[in-house]
Amino acid sequence: MPDSTRESDRILFEAKTSLVVQREGGTHRPGLRGASIGKASAEMKTKALLKKVRNIALAVVAIWVGAGIFSAVVGPLLFWGFMATLLATVVAVGVFAMTGQVKVPQRAELKQGNPGQMVARTELWLEAQRPALPPPAQALVDQLGVQLDALGLQLKGLGDNEPAMTEVRELVGEYIPETIDNYRKIPAHLRSEEYAGKTADARLVESLTKISGEVDRVTRRLAEGALDDLAIKSRYLEYRYGGAEALEDAMPDTGVPLPDFSAMPAKQER
Repeated sequence: MPDSTRESDRILFEAKTSLVVQREGGTHRPGLRGASIGKASAEMKTKALLKKVRNIALAVVAIWVGAGIFSAVVGPLLFWGFMATLLATVVAVGVFAMTGQVKVPQRAELKQGNPGQMVARTELWLEAQRPALPPPAQALVDQLGVQLDALGLQLKGLGDNEPAMTEVRELVGEYIPETIDNYRKIPAHLRSEEYAGKTADARLVESLTKISGEVDRVTRRLAEGALDDLAIKSRYLEYRYGGAEALEDAMPDTGVPLPDFSAMPAKQER
């Protein structure tokens, strides 16, 4: 059986590669206003934007179709009718453009909903807190965004009663926001002063580092179950289609010889 730790590294490789790209100024630039720290929050923003564009398009079409019907039934719009239609179009575009924004979720909402909603809300909440944090903590928030995306994929299909789901809801919905909220309660001019041997900035970075490691640990633990299933399936396929030699290569050397599969009767096809 392959080393599950090494295989888990492969599963998280894409997420870590994405993080490197982000830090080097790739498709994601954390310094820009409204930049997403993860795919889940970016997808939520994209859906909201598409909904807004759809509503604007429907409103504009409705206004001009209504103007056309009025012109056909009552008479030509003439100059003032055209100006009124144009003004109605501008007002509709302005109103719909100002509505439908993605709201920053409240802290109590972070651990609610399915895994996808939980991850997206947490990423949106972290994005809103990010500007108030010191640069090292901002980098850790960006890292958490990538890690939460990977964790969300592993949580799909788990029921609410699963121990892993309860653990994640506590980690994501309580520990992460509580750590940042406690930091933000400290006046800005006191955050760089030492208290009990460390500054508030240093304690925040230390806490976020531990949380990042815990998110990574939970993701790896969940991934190992899928890796075990894959290894078992792989060994079965090697036996089923590769013969005894492939099975012998796949099994660990225990000192006990494998049975001679060639002497067994062939399986009857149904």
